[in-house]
Amino acid sequence: MYKKLFIPGPTHVVDEVLEAMAMPMIGHRDSLYSDMHGEVVEKLKKMLYTNNRIYLSTSSSTGMMEGAIRNCVMKKALMTDCGAFSKRWAQIATANGKQTEVIKVEMGEAITPEMVDEKLAQGGIDSVCITFNETSTGVTNPLKEIAALVKEKYPDVLVLVDAVSIMAGAEIRVDDWNLDVVLAGTQKAFAMPPGLCVVTVSDAAFARSENMENKGYYFDFVALEGKAVKNQTPATPAISLINALNVQMDRILAEGVEKRFARHAEMAKYIQDWARKYFGLYAADEKYLSPTVTNITNTRNISVADLNKELAKRGAMLSNGYGVLKEKAFRIAHMGDIQMEDLRWLTSQIEEILDL
Repeated sequence: MYKKLFIPGPTHVVDEVLEAMAMPMIGHRDSLYSDMHGEVVEKLKKMLYTNNRIYLSTSSSTGMMEGAIRNCVMKKALMTDCGAFSKRWAQIATANGKQTEVIKVEMGEAITPEMVDEKLAQGGIDSVCITFNETSTGVTNPLKEIAALVKEKYPDVLVLVDAVSIMAGAEIRVDDWNLDVVLAGTQKAFAMPPGLCVVTVSDAAFARSENMENKGYYFDFVALEGKAVKNQTPATPAISLINALNVQMDRILAEGVEKRFARHAEMAKYIQDWARKYFGLYAADEKYLSPTVTNITNTRNISVADLNKELAKRGAMLSNGYGVLKEKAFRIAHMGDIQMEDLRWLTSQIEEILDL
C-alpha cells in the first residue's frame, strides 16, 4: 500500500516530478543535456543566494561529504558532533587519513560559536565541518553565527557544511554567510527521489582543491569544474533525476523561495505545538528547533513501531527515534512538498490511534 512519507528522507514526491523522470533519454554530451544542466544551476543559485560554483553529483550526500574532506582538508579539521549524522564527518575524515579535533555535545544540544572559537584558537586546524540540521535530534545549529566567527577570526579556515536535511527547506545565504562548501541530497527538503547531490564550492575551497594531493578521482573539484564550465559532468550523470530537479526547481521558484521557507516554518510550529501538547520536544534548547524535522520525546511510552503499523493501514509513515533513541522518541518530518493540511491529517490520525 502506498504511504505518504512523513519521514526525514526520502520524502513525498509529487506526480509532476516523478513524471519528469520518464523523459526520453538524451546523451550527456548533447547540447540538450547541457542546456538542462545550465538551467538547473542558475535556478539553484537563486535559491541559495550564491554566485559560487555549483556541481551536480550522481551520488549520495555522504559521497560529496567525502569529496569535501578530500578536496579541502589539508591536515586537520574541526568536527562538530551533536548527533548520529554529524558524527559522519569525523568518520569520513579519519578514513581518509586526516587528523581531527572534535567538539562533542550531548544529543539534543547545539554547537555554538563559542565552542568553535575555543578549539580554533588552539591553532593547527584548516577546516571546520558542520552539520547544519542534525536529523537524528531535530536540532539546527547556528550556522550563520558560527561561519561569521570563523571568517572574522580565522579567515584561512574553510567552512564545510552538511545541509542535507535543510537545503530547500530554510534560508541558506551561501555568499553572505561566507560558506565554502555546502552540500545536500535531493531526497529530503527538495522533495525529489534519492541519488543526486547538490554542492556549492567557493573560490577559496576551489583554490584549496587545486593544490591538494591525493584527493581521489570521482569527487575532484577541479575535474568537476572542467566539465561544469560546459554545463556537463566528468562522468555520466543521472540525467532523469536532473530533469526532475529542473522541474522541481521551477515549482520551488514559482512558490517563491521566501514563501517556501515561511511554509516550512509554519509547519514546524504546528508540529512543535502539537508535540508540546501531547508529548515533549527532544531538543535541549528550543531556540535551536529544526524547521524541517521535529524529534518528539516519547513521554507516554507508546510503541512507536505499533503506531507506525497502524498509520501504514491509513496510508502514512513517520520515523522512529534514530539509533539509541529508538522507541525513546519519534520524528515527524515537515519538509519538501508536505503541506499544512497533510500534517493536520497526520496528527488527527495519531490522536485517534492513541486515543489522545
